[in-house]
Amino acid sequence: MKMGDINNVVSSKHQVFDVSVNVNESKCFDDDGRLKRTGSVWTASAHIITAVIGSGVLSLAWAVAQLGWVAGPIVMLLFSFVTYYTSALLSDCYRSGDPVSGKRNYTYMDAVQANLGGLQVKICGWIQYLNLFGVAIGYTIASSISMMAIKRSYCFHKHGHKAPCLVPSTPYMIMFGAIEIIFSQIPDFDQIWWLSIVAAVMSFTYSTIGLGLGVAQVAETGKIGGSLTGISIGTVTEMEKIWKTFQALGAIAFAYSYSLILIEIQDTLKSPPSEAKTMKNATLISVAVTTVFYMLCGCFGYAAFGDLAPGNLLTGFGFYNPYWLLDIANIAIVVHLVGAYQVYCQPLFAFIEKIAAEWYPDSKFITKDISVQLPGYKSYKLNLFRVVWRTIFVIITTVISMLLPFFNDIVGILGAFGFWPLTVYFPVEMYIVQKKIPNWSTKWLGLQILSVACLIISIAAAAGSFAGVVSDLKVYKPFKTTY
Repeated sequence: MKMGDINNVVSSKHQVFDVSVNVNESKCFDDDGRLKRTGSVWTASAHIITAVIGSGVLSLAWAVAQLGWVAGPIVMLLFSFVTYYTSALLSDCYRSGDPVSGKRNYTYMDAVQANLGGLQVKICGWIQYLNLFGVAIGYTIASSISMMAIKRSYCFHKHGHKAPCLVPSTPYMIMFGAIEIIFSQIPDFDQIWWLSIVAAVMSFTYSTIGLGLGVAQVAETGKIGGSLTGISIGTVTEMEKIWKTFQALGAIAFAYSYSLILIEIQDTLKSPPSEAKTMKNATLISVAVTTVFYMLCGCFGYAAFGDLAPGNLLTGFGFYNPYWLLDIANIAIVVHLVGAYQVYCQPLFAFIEKIAAEWYPDSKFITKDISVQLPGYKSYKLNLFRVVWRTIFVIITTVISMLLPFFNDIVGILGAFGFWPLTVYFPVEMYIVQKKIPNWSTKWLGLQILSVACLIISIAAAAGSFAGVVSDLKVYKPFKTTY
């Protein structure tokens, strides 16, 4: 064989080898050079259900009680439609340009930067991350109330329903914070899929128990409580009726709120098919399932208790028995909230760590990962900055929760504060830019009317919730809250 032939054979072998390397690399990496994503419609649905069917479901019986049998279900259906529609608009903004091969936007802020830019990016960032911070506080409060309800349930079972059974909230908030410090060391959003699935199962568990107890109560008494217009004047003053109606809107808005982490969830999805298509399917499944649960829990809770529906269905002690079933439900709430806290906080963690790495690229404290071998598992990459900053974050949210333990009011404020800008305004504006919808066209006008209507609802909900906080503060002592 001639030398030239040998060279040809060698070079052709190199080409075959190069092709095989490229094929293997393409199996491991995405179109942007990052590790290949593995998320599916089911993992996305689990993330959404974990985020949506949260502690908000427990305040829906109270919300329906403020609005009544006519407005209550209608408002829930309207919020579900708006959430699904605007989430579909937002999922189209994940890629800029071509919906299949365009540049990926990894976070909500990236999508706003690509489509709107300028000052709107900073406004979006402040609203999104303040809302995530607020959700962490709300979930710490809700979990401590459920832990305390387990203690009180045992006390009532032992000493009777008339016993005071007062339980301080602070130790339980500290306990929840300690658990979150451990789980917050999970490095990335896509590594908490298993926690989301566990949390989604838990949310179905306690929602089903709440629903079952409501149905049983109606069946036992043979009466359907409540009225067409909600809690009556006389039970509350006219002004309280107005404020509580507004606050109920905020509670329902919070119960549906997950748009602030939608892009981050979408970034875990494998492609093809396009991420937008998969996300729309996951959104449809999740919002449909959520709405059925919400309607059943809210309406049966109201039917069982009427005007006396508690602010938190499973911890307000409308139900006392069977006490062991209430305990199971409240344990499920706590486990769910451990996962939901992480689903909401991971985008905030990632944002701060990305900024720190950009500002101090040479700092080993921020950028260096230390490999720690865990028995029976692959090595864990420990980052000192991540350990310190995430621990400080959890401690801050826990301390603020001790200072502001007003579950219903905090839920209403969070719902009002995040609903319009993150669920409606930014998705609508980005979609108009992305699809080049002309000003004053029929579609443009329809989208703007939707946005303005939701803004009015958000303002009303915020006013009602702040009025509730002012009322609570009159009898409040820091770090000494008992239930």
